[in-house]
Amino acid sequence: MNKKISVITLVVLNALLLPLESLLAQTQFPEPFAYPTQNQSQTQQQEDHFACYTWAKQETGVDPSQLSPTTTSQSSQQGTVLRTTAKGSLAGTAIGAIAGNTGEGAAIGAGVGALTGFIRKREAQQQAQQQQAQANVEEQQRLQTYYRAWTACMDGKGYTVK
Repeated sequence: MNKKISVITLVVLNALLLPLESLLAQTQFPEPFAYPTQNQSQTQQQEDHFACYTWAKQETGVDPSQLSPTTTSQSSQQGTVLRTTAKGSLAGTAIGAIAGNTGEGAAIGAGVGALTGFIRKREAQQQAQQQQAQANVEEQQRLQTYYRAWTACMDGKGYTVK
């Protein structure tokens, strides 16, 4: 019995310690900066910046001040391991009772249930990470569209944009 429990414990710990896939590194595009080339005053620079912000927002439908990463809900993941451990323990107890050893059956069932819970939790986390990565890519594409319009406007007003 102890050998079986040790094996199950190792399997469960291995599932816990497996590194989760991290989010794909997203290339973040920094906000471009406009350098005045026609001796524009600070006041003129602010007016031009705001005018181009307004125009680019209107043309593209993108407001960079309103973009934010999508948050993922982990509430559905909470309790997954506990529920599956309890279910596995109950199933193991029933099987162990039939086989003549309730305690061993419960321990094995709890281990299998915990492992199942960890696997389900990890799959849910990976799916949430993939959704977040996709949302980040889409947000960056919208932001690039806005910055292209803003850059064109600032270029037209006599600025060098980098």
